[in-house]
Amino acid sequence: MPRRLLPVVLSALLVLTACGSDDADGATLDGITVSKDATPKVDVPKGTSADETTTKVIEEGSGDQVAEGDVVKLNYVAINGRTGKQFDSSYASGSAAMFTLDETSVLAGFIKSLDGQKVGSRVLAIIPPADGFGQAQESFDLRADDSMVFVFDIVAKVPTEATGDAQGLPDTLPQLDLDDDGHPSGFSTTDSTAKTQTRSSAHVVIEGDGEPIELDQTVTVQYVGQVYPDGSVFDSSWSRGTPATFQLSKGQLIECWTDQLVGQKVGSRVVLVCPSDTAYGDEGSGELIKGGDTLLFAIDLLDAS
Repeated sequence: MPRRLLPVVLSALLVLTACGSDDADGATLDGITVSKDATPKVDVPKGTSADETTTKVIEEGSGDQVAEGDVVKLNYVAINGRTGKQFDSSYASGSAAMFTLDETSVLAGFIKSLDGQKVGSRVLAIIPPADGFGQAQESFDLRADDSMVFVFDIVAKVPTEATGDAQGLPDTLPQLDLDDDGHPSGFSTTDSTAKTQTRSSAHVVIEGDGEPIELDQTVTVQYVGQVYPDGSVFDSSWSRGTPATFQLSKGQLIECWTDQLVGQKVGSRVVLVCPSDTAYGDEGSGELIKGGDTLLFAIDLLDAS
């Protein structure tokens, strides 16, 4: 549970929505050059524009195909077609972007550029205003009629939940509830549930087979948080319909998360018990978490980098 939400490297400008039309490879991309460097150098002639979203696979990967609705992890460079100047890049931050390919989350041009592409591919795309913002973005010197050029390196398709055989929780803890889709929705007490918890702890419900998570990595998770033992559910990424991305750093997230998630394997579902001294202390947080509250979390660890 974050003390504050950290911005994903994907800039806010890329998670707005718009509508537009499909297209395939086209001559509008012929004058654009892309280097083979790990961080691509992209040369876009001034005045480059398009009426339709147009893509070209620079290098085809061998991984799974990406489809609309998937959570994707990628690096990108963004250039204003009018000026030929770069206005955004995930490479500059040193961390790949993560987002869901649906029309409520990203630009229509992103979906059209990436739907059907393979993980490991480098894709060149030009996105017209109809599939972009449709209005000026002054902070990036983008006019309403500017086309945008992107180079995407598709790093991975991120699972939406932990999968595998589930293990039970100790009898002294509230038991995990699942919704109709099988996603954690909260916790229920039993006659054996302890009234209080004094130490933070982690309990693996599903063990993944990924690499152990390290401190200061950027992690992508699905989670639900509830006041112990049977209080209010105060936050849920599942209910929002999209995973959350945080930097697992001390001072950025509550102590319980940074202490208990380090060492857990990517792909796991982990339940955390977080007494107040490892969560929000005597101050609490918001209307639902009071001072002194112990918290429960069910967390699916989807990705770490």
